[in-house]
Amino acid sequence: MLNYVLFIFAIAAIGGLILASHVLRGKFAPWALSLIHALLGAIGLILLIVMLVQGSTTQQVLTGFIILLIAALGGFFLASFHLRKQLPPKAVVIIHAAVAIIGFLTLLSVVI
Repeated sequence: MLNYVLFIFAIAAIGGLILASHVLRGKFAPWALSLIHALLGAIGLILLIVMLVQGSTTQQVLTGFIILLIAALGGFFLASFHLRKQLPPKAVVIIHAAVAIIGFLTLLSVVI
């Protein structure tokens, strides 16, 4: 199941790159893409929770989950700017992306 989780997060990351490119250029990100990005992230986190509850995972999967959960909280913070019709700080976008990449790579290290 971890391979499916990684695939879902990889697709979400592609959307995240597009979203970040908009914000870093001083434009609002497309709301529909933001929702798809969030939905894919949520699905990935739910699948990780299922894996963790089943108890068939390693410590690295738990660590990756926690890191990605922190990234998700950052994503909610970024979405709050969009709802207020304000551009989020570019530093927050970069930190959100960096944390998500670290979480993804932590999970990927289990497979490799």
